Amino acid sequence: MPIPIITHGIQEGISTIPYAWDFIRIAPWILALAALKFYFGGARNTSERLMASKVVMVTGGTSGIGARVVRDLAARQAQVILLTKQPPSDLFLVEYIEDLRRETKNPLIYAEQVDLSSLHSVREFATKWIDNVPPRRLDAVILCGGTAVPASARGQTQDGISEEWQVNYLSNFHLLSILSPALRVQPAHRDVRVIFATCSSYISAKFDLETVKRDNDSNTGSSTSKDKAPAAKLSVKPKSIYAVSKFALMTFAHSFQRHLNAYARPDGLPPCTRVLIVDPGLSRTPGTRRWLTGGSLWGLLLYLLTWPFWWLVLKSPDQGAQSILYAAMEEKFARGEGGWFIKECREMDCARRDVFDEDVGKRLWEFSEKQIEEAEKEGAVKRALAKKEKEAEEEKKKRKETSSAKAQTAGSRRSRKNK
Repeated sequence: MPIPIITHGIQEGISTIPYAWDFIRIAPWILALAALKFYFGGARNTSERLMASKVVMVTGGTSGIGARVVRDLAARQAQVILLTKQPPSDLFLVEYIEDLRRETKNPLIYAEQVDLSSLHSVREFATKWIDNVPPRRLDAVILCGGTAVPASARGQTQDGISEEWQVNYLSNFHLLSILSPALRVQPAHRDVRVIFATCSSYISAKFDLETVKRDNDSNTGSSTSKDKAPAAKLSVKPKSIYAVSKFALMTFAHSFQRHLNAYARPDGLPPCTRVLIVDPGLSRTPGTRRWLTGGSLWGLLLYLLTWPFWWLVLKSPDQGAQSILYAAMEEKFARGEGGWFIKECREMDCARRDVFDEDVGKRLWEFSEKQIEEAEKEGAVKRALAKKEKEAEEEKKKRKETSSAKAQTAGSRRSRKNK
């Protein structure tokens, strides 16, 4: 039908076609909008890699970009292990996994509880994984989990550490530090990848270990002398903590690659694990929406009113997942020393060279280990005290029930004497 209309317009004149001039005036704007949407949508992953039989761990795989990564990997028949905050028995998680299995026709999708806001939860899972004999197969670890908390809603985890610092960086450091033997023990012919999801905010991070201090004032409300503060913990100043956590994550990624490369395999072959850092770009994920709205109803209203703009300039979660999938599948990353930075489905240079600084990486590693050690010691004490209190309450309740049962036993001497 469009061909006869166009032919008629050429023969009789464009003015003979109804609304032709209106369409001609609007068409350039529609084309410009489509071009902008295509540009902001970013590159698409065209790489292919056989994922059947591959074992892939994914954090943050139940929402946003991580959910799209999981869905694509599952569709390619990879065995996916979701590391989730909720236990595997959670009803939402059970339904989510069942839907994934049905849609992708892949039954090899499982969940393990790994709460990134709890260092104890991370250690429980990681130690259980590496204690397995023989060593379990592991082909990739994809770290999509993260949080961007509005300034008005910033808080601390149960370990007493900034939520953004722990979830975005420290728990990832903790997880990989424990899992490193499981990565190094994989056969030399296997292509193993560790993929870090970062953000371009790392460029503006003012990272200096001098800003990392012993700060207990925010909790006590007053300054405390060094001799009177035995409970003070190493912490990070809250200003721009998100950007600092992403910078620290990238610095650790390069340190972790050097750590893996330094391992001398018993067979004398080169290491098989390679680290990749991916910037997926800004996407319309739940975390992004929470940050844009500031966690308030007025912010949500403003977001809804400006939604067409965000729809245009922000990627969808599926588009944001493309660079991560590219890093997981591109064949050329199966060789080399690792440490590549990926953006828009191609290798790029980091905007800051200090993420490669070995001295900064070493000091950050030592600081992170010390911070985790202090937090875990305090956590162990709290759990022991809570366990004692629970046991005492149960014993008290048991004694009370026993004494009550004895007092009400029919036929006892006391009951006969009362009669």
